[in-house]
Amino acid sequence: MNVSLSAWYPVKAIALLLAIAFVVSIRWRNHHPFPHFGPANQITSVRALIVALIAAAIGEPAAPAFAVGAVVGGAAVTLLDGVDGWAARRTNMASAFGARYDMEIDALLILALAILVWQFGKAGAWVIASGLLRYAFVAAGWAWEWMRRPLAPTRRARVVCVGQIAALMIALLPGITPPVSALVSAAGLVALVYSFALDTMRLWRARRSLAA
Repeated sequence: MNVSLSAWYPVKAIALLLAIAFVVSIRWRNHHPFPHFGPANQITSVRALIVALIAAAIGEPAAPAFAVGAVVGGAAVTLLDGVDGWAARRTNMASAFGARYDMEIDALLILALAILVWQFGKAGAWVIASGLLRYAFVAAGWAWEWMRRPLAPTRRARVVCVGQIAALMIALLPGITPPVSALVSAAGLVALVYSFALDTMRLWRARRSLAA
């Protein structure tokens, strides 16, 4: 199938990648405890590049080739997610900066996939909430100090994150059509809402225990 990308596709991809690089450069100087960027963060940067290419498909023609490309790219990003963590531990360069960088790339991937699921008519606009939950959680921290407290990573959060990405990729597949695609997307969203609710309760309980 011959599908032409618009002239804006590379512009969107480069602009997003430059925005990510700008934020990372600021955070790296202030929050990275090592003198070198490190192989783990380099792998995460490759993940960021792939996510930028996926996100740039937003606004392009809703062609099956783009959906397949987004699914393949999302699978690559997910597989590399385990590699960067392994590299950080292997080189003794695990850091809060690296964990946050990794998390934000996951969040951006979920947002891009969710928008594409809606754009391709696989689910209603409500599916975009899957990608906005992380940013709503961060925004809540601006309003309430107790929401800014660090959270220890959990296996549950990791499984739900991977499950949400998988659900959106399944929904995007050309052979998956409504209502199945919408049901799969909804299942992922419900699991994500549940996970964020548990994290919010953990922070609330920590706030109450400190106040006591």
